[in-house]
Amino acid sequence: MSFLNTTQLVLLERYLDGTSMRQTLVATNVANVDTPGYQTRDTDFRGQLQRALSGDDNDVLVPFVMPVRGLISRPDGNNVSVDRESLLLAEIQLQYKAAISILRAKFALLSTAIKEGQP
Repeated sequence: MSFLNTTQLVLLERYLDGTSMRQTLVATNVANVDTPGYQTRDTDFRGQLQRALSGDDNDVLVPFVMPVRGLISRPDGNNVSVDRESLLLAEIQLQYKAAISILRAKFALLSTAIKEGQP
């Protein structure tokens, strides 16, 4: 197994793909805040991550988009809460930044190893 195909990097890749997909869903929810009848959608991000960590699912990023239950609908049938979506966007941004920091550290280690081998 090469350095670039380690389990950690594969999981980081899946994690970043999952956060990106979730960010797209949240942005779509915000974009449809005024669309009558639109129902907030999300993905089971934690469930997908657990499957990736356990190795149960090789194709972990098959989008499993589902309506969010328990939100209050307005008279027009729309249940998008801008406050909820804003909080999720901030959470997703922090998750993404943390994963990128880990990825940068991995590549800094690789760069150090390459530089140390030079005469």
